[in-house]
Amino acid sequence: MQEGSNPGRIKFTPGKFFSIIEKSTAFLALILITLLLLIEVISRKFLNTGVPNSREYIQHLVLWVAFLGAMIATGDKKNLTASLVSEKTRLNLKIFFQYLTCFLSVSMVTVFFISSISFFLLAFDRSAAIGIFPIQYIVIIIPTAFFFIIIRFILQTPRRLTTLFVAAGAVLTGILLSINEVLQMLQGLVLLNDPENLDLILSYDDLIESFNALFLPVFNVVFWPLAVILIASIFTGTPIFIVLGGLAVLFFINSEGSLAIIPNQAYVVFTGENIPAIPLFTLAGFILSESRAGERFVNLFRSLLGWLPGGFAIVTVFICAFFTTFTGATGVTILALGGLLAPVLIARKYKKNFTYGLLTAGGSIGLLLPPSLPIILYGVQAQISIKDLLINGVFPGLFMIAVVAVMGVHHAVKNKIERVKFKIEDVAGPFLSALPEILLPFIILISYFTGITTLVETGALAVLYVLFIEIVVHRELKFKDLVNIMDKSLPIIGGVLIILALANGLSYYIIDQQIPQKLTEWCQSTIESRLVFLFLLNVGLLITGCFLDIFSAILVVAPLVIPLGVAYGIDPIHLGIIFLANLQLGYLTPPVGLNLFLAAYRFDRPLSKIYTDVLPVFIVLLIVVLYITYVPLFFYAY
Repeated sequence: MQEGSNPGRIKFTPGKFFSIIEKSTAFLALILITLLLLIEVISRKFLNTGVPNSREYIQHLVLWVAFLGAMIATGDKKNLTASLVSEKTRLNLKIFFQYLTCFLSVSMVTVFFISSISFFLLAFDRSAAIGIFPIQYIVIIIPTAFFFIIIRFILQTPRRLTTLFVAAGAVLTGILLSINEVLQMLQGLVLLNDPENLDLILSYDDLIESFNALFLPVFNVVFWPLAVILIASIFTGTPIFIVLGGLAVLFFINSEGSLAIIPNQAYVVFTGENIPAIPLFTLAGFILSESRAGERFVNLFRSLLGWLPGGFAIVTVFICAFFTTFTGATGVTILALGGLLAPVLIARKYKKNFTYGLLTAGGSIGLLLPPSLPIILYGVQAQISIKDLLINGVFPGLFMIAVVAVMGVHHAVKNKIERVKFKIEDVAGPFLSALPEILLPFIILISYFTGITTLVETGALAVLYVLFIEIVVHRELKFKDLVNIMDKSLPIIGGVLIILALANGLSYYIIDQQIPQKLTEWCQSTIESRLVFLFLLNVGLLITGCFLDIFSAILVVAPLVIPLGVAYGIDPIHLGIIFLANLQLGYLTPPVGLNLFLAAYRFDRPLSKIYTDVLPVFIVLLIVVLYITYVPLFFYAY
């Protein structure tokens, strides 16, 4: 039988085999994190003990999840971008942008790869271990991931001879940018293995000095043009993590700093105490989105609220907010629920432009409600109480949801949309069916705020709970369905975490160069009014929200904003809510708010139409954000 004669036969290739291995390993790491946390809770509560080294195991498993996820996101072409390139872009221009993306991505990841080897070889004592595992064996995932990311960027570029030249040039550029780091690494190895060989050590000093004397004057000339090209390339398809990490590379070279700080900061962020909560809550949200939980919520809220004017619009807003809260990724809500909710609204005679605008906006609210992942990350970055942030985010979050819901009511009354007659007997069935999912946020809040579980343990509890509900109670998912969930969740988890990894390197540079202090001094000498500062903060954060996802913005921009808030006497909790509310709205800010692109893709609608669809909701939410900014006493419990 000739190959391909059986259409049902799956062609098995080494690439597919490797993909299965990396996805299985990442998913196994996520499951191990969950199990370790649950065992830790049980052993602590009932045996008054804990699992030895469990915290370190969990933190380093997150490291593997992050970098395996980054490999998967690159392989699946799901790295987060803000590309303006569309099907209407001329073919020649589109190919040029692909080569540009390939060159920038490969050259910068080559730098990450070389610097991560330096970090791998020199950052740890060779006897250091996590339990029984030598730490160097664990950290090897960082250079390994960057190596395969390089390969995948090259393979994704059009298969032409030009690609070989572009890729070769990119690798050479990355090596050239890393020569100083290579020399420092070799010198470090001599110091580690043969510290008495002073002649060789000093010869490396001479080599480093000679190279810098030749290279740095040239680099200083091209530094700003390179930075501008890198930033501009975000609109031509270059992934956000490449842009952020690339800027860190350029700044560290310009200041003669060590490039090994970049992988070091990636290691630092992933071994943070609360970071494991991000992949866990994201996984729980994806499990929910792959079940029929969305349909159950629609049926329940329709039976409860369908009799109200705009009842279906209210249902839509609450369901979108619920899923956004748990996934932490607003775009996932649009992609996962848009196809379910849009036909329901349109069938109820809601106008198409209102429907698409409502769903696009609905996917962007909910990030201020527990267990908000951005709030967790902001609390870590600002070193303030995550519990206080979560508590004080509830009222602003509910207020935003209520305002959008009121818009739905107004639209329904204006267009005389028919309501469903309320029948108490129609509520019982949908309520009992949706009850397990309804209990989820209450279980999370009670277990965390009463101290039964830590924030990370609460994430593991959420994963276990939704698995039990969807597999055992509703029986809608089978264990084999976890493969599909893995395929959808890991690229998102990896795409977010790799941004955090590289953004933290840039954040380190910003803090190390005392830029926040300098900015604070400048603002205090230039802007006297607290209200003027808050207005400029609103504008700046909305613009930031257009170009950066909320997670990287927290790491890169928050260090600049936090000391300014202190200087102008703004409560740190209030500042955090202002920060997140503005960035949340940035997803909807024309012309390049990320959710606008995702909505255009999901609803197969021209981007210009999405702009006009979402504009009324955007204006109303902007007023709410300004109200949150200037009238804090109405909302906050501090």
